[in-house]
Amino acid sequence: MRSKTIESGANRVFVLILDDGEEVFKAITAFANRERIEGASVTAIGAFSEAKVGWFDLAAKTYKPIGIGEQCEVLSLIGDIAQGDDGGASLHLHAVLGLQDGSVRGGHLISAKVRPTLEVTITETVEHLRRKKRSDLGIALINF
Repeated sequence: MRSKTIESGANRVFVLILDDGEEVFKAITAFANRERIEGASVTAIGAFSEAKVGWFDLAAKTYKPIGIGEQCEVLSLIGDIAQGDDGGASLHLHAVLGLQDGSVRGGHLISAKVRPTLEVTITETVEHLRRKKRSDLGIALINF
């Protein structure tokens, strides 16, 4: 992974270039922890060799996984970074992925492997965001 700070101060902006084979959550989380990012928006485009997205089943309080075992274009990846209950960076990302036949799959990004690249922009917020587990839903959400 390569990175560049393109704006500093209260609202830092970073561009990350993830390389072939990198796991998206691992790479972005490590970067956010290293830079002490506790609140940010995330956008990205690129491609994956494989991915898993999820659809949230409210009744079951869990994500139903949708596996994508082929090369796919990242048409849109958006989300946020907040501080989790453990004090580290907590990512919440949604993706729309384009397949070879022009169809799309989308949902909550569970995992993904980059191929050949992923261009990520992280825009830090002035306010620090905290994510807290909600037992009524079974997931962690931003809590003001």
